[in-house]
Amino acid sequence: MQIDPRGPRFGAAVTSVVLAVVLVTQNPWLLAAQAIVFALGAADVSPYGLVFRRFVRPRLRPPAETEDAAPPRFAQAVGLGFAVVGLIGFAAGITALALGATAAALLAAFLNAAFGFCLGCEMYLLIRRLQPGRIQ
Repeated sequence: MQIDPRGPRFGAAVTSVVLAVVLVTQNPWLLAAQAIVFALGAADVSPYGLVFRRFVRPRLRPPAETEDAAPPRFAQAVGLGFAVVGLIGFAAGITALALGATAAALLAAFLNAAFGFCLGCEMYLLIRRLQPGRIQ
């Protein structure tokens, strides 16, 4: 399945704002909400993607190119992992763990939003290349 690469960047921008607010407010409920968004994104039903497709994309020109949906889905799963670690940190009272995991997820989201560099996507491609029996 091919997608408009501007959709994940839009989602990364919204995610960056949400995670920045989590860092400032130390609100575990907001991080839990973002974790749900990550889980939905990994299942290919991201609410941010729906907003992009419904309200943003119709106002843009068609994309110059499309990309495979698998790497961004994997990136959402990685984001979910960091959000879960952050939630565990909040629940256990280990604020440094909670904020560190949230900050790592924020960094990855910001890189995608600002520069189009999807760290999770690059991880996906590296893992695929390292699989035994794959022709390079």
